[in-house]
Amino acid sequence: MIKVGVAGAAGRMGATVCGAVEEADGLELAGRADPALGVELAEILPAVDVVVEFTTPETSLANSIACLEAGVHVVVGATGFDLDRLRQAAEGSGTGARCFVAPNFAIGAVLMMTLAQQAARHMPECEIIELHHDRKLDAPSGTAARTAELLREAGGNVHEPIHSVRLPGLVAHQEVLFGGQGQTLSIRHDSIDRSSFMPGVVLAVRRVAGLERPFTVGLETLLDD
Repeated sequence: MIKVGVAGAAGRMGATVCGAVEEADGLELAGRADPALGVELAEILPAVDVVVEFTTPETSLANSIACLEAGVHVVVGATGFDLDRLRQAAEGSGTGARCFVAPNFAIGAVLMMTLAQQAARHMPECEIIELHHDRKLDAPSGTAARTAELLREAGGNVHEPIHSVRLPGLVAHQEVLFGGQGQTLSIRHDSIDRSSFMPGVVLAVRRVAGLERPFTVGLETLLDD
């Protein structure tokens, strides 16, 4: 049984993660941390094996580092902070704890990024449009930034800037548009409910302890195994 703690448990994503952990075989929800609940992260760390971090860009980095220093594996879903600092902390912690970061936990979104990377090899001119709910704090989204990185690795010419839309009624959506001689190609993914992220979160929780490296980015690294 893997004992799981959730940081940001009172938020919309955090509450959804708590429910998914409670329903998943082999996982036990052993701690909920959130200022709204009056529970600090440090209070749950002794009782858990893995923390799922879904707070804010302002607190996610410090929370993730605290987990690593305590020897607790951490699965990070928050975006908008300095990933290089987290990488350095994970590689230098010396506790054996693993850090897994995914800009998007929806399997369909991972497939969208993978297909877009393949398309960029043949249609390099492209743009990214990402659309999220109006309470999302960072722009562009972590998914869009990760997609741009993958496209560039494949030789794509990602036009700047990434187009970010923030409106009520949206959840998480992204479209990659490619243009070529006499043709266009559109690859789009839509998350219409936060439950779309939960299979990826549960997969990461189950796999994080066995990761070879201290720091890993991208759900695609788990799907390929």
